Amino acid sequence: MFRNPSYRVAMATETIREFRIEVPQADLDDLKERLARVRWPAALPGTGSASGNGWARGVPVEYLSDLAEYWRGGYDWRREEARLNEFPQFTTEIDGQTVHFLHVRSPEPDALPLIVTHGYPSSVAEMTGILGPLSDPRAHGSDPADAFHVVVPSLPGYGFSTPLREPGWELTRTAKAWVELMARLGYERYGAHGGDIGAGVSGDLGIHAPDAVVGAHVATDPSALALVGGLLPDETDDMTAEQKERLGELRQWEAEGRGYLQIQTTRPQTLAYGLADSPVAQLAWIAEKFQEWTNPAAALPEDAVDRDQLLTNISLYWFTGTGPSAANFIYEASHAERDWSASSPAPVGMAVFATDALMRYVLNREGYIEHFSEFDKGGHFPAMEVPDLLVDDIRAFFRRYR
Repeated sequence: MFRNPSYRVAMATETIREFRIEVPQADLDDLKERLARVRWPAALPGTGSASGNGWARGVPVEYLSDLAEYWRGGYDWRREEARLNEFPQFTTEIDGQTVHFLHVRSPEPDALPLIVTHGYPSSVAEMTGILGPLSDPRAHGSDPADAFHVVVPSLPGYGFSTPLREPGWELTRTAKAWVELMARLGYERYGAHGGDIGAGVSGDLGIHAPDAVVGAHVATDPSALALVGGLLPDETDDMTAEQKERLGELRQWEAEGRGYLQIQTTRPQTLAYGLADSPVAQLAWIAEKFQEWTNPAAALPEDAVDRDQLLTNISLYWFTGTGPSAANFIYEASHAERDWSASSPAPVGMAVFATDALMRYVLNREGYIEHFSEFDKGGHFPAMEVPDLLVDDIRAFFRRYR
């Protein structure tokens, strides 16, 4: 399906193959044909609108039908495919699994290597807006001393890190694979950044490569705080009235917002049939998360992120058929045994987007995280929502570790 000629990279110890995305025209035609004959569900009176409280029962028919029609007739995959192919891409096999990654080397000789890991429901397409500023700050009007060699892998079972060869891929195994990947690329000292699943992987890297990982920068937001089990605290006397009110809001949101997670951590195979067979099911499954997790001030996903970039991310799931295997990664992560006593010696920086009164109280109440940044803007996908803020914070954190 995708051209993947083999060649040996001199600096690598294992075969690394050049990769170029080439979705067959038959797959594009099939997508458009499926989108042209969708059997839309009927909306109950007063519930189908995308405005007001129309999202309370899930993605409104009015919104999704419009987005699907744009995906079918307005969105240009070939243009977006060409943009993705502007970035050097490769695959290699690690622990029996094909791993796809972007590798953008900086023109600055003293650049710090940085491995960037996406989360769910995301892909390497999320990071395209930050690759230029991170790798070549001079060309973007910034200090060349802040340059990075940037490596952006697709998580196992996501995008082009497919097919998933066997069960068992979760955070720890992925972190160990990333250590091997960076070693194959000849990087002996590097930093890490990630959000969502990528935050967990980035935080784990220093456990497995303590002499190589100089620091881990992670991005988070209130939706992540509410969705990760056990992070929301009990109400305490020293909370302000504003913090108590926000805690109540997040607890209510947690109760309603974890539905997707409960399905994917318990019955991913049942969900897989819809994601594999229906582009509208895949579209709705991801678009809902972008509506719920992006900047709360944004009424619709495209008010927070570029509509074409959103559809490029969703198209990668559809064309690679990775909705099911991405769901299985979440199943594996929830069932994996973790050594909670293991901790990384690497320093951690944290950037909180769409922050509120509760975030610092929960995440850095004692001030142990030395680099703790809070931003009113953005949300769960800062590389898409507020790329400039994210890039500036990554640069600021790693200046002391170069």
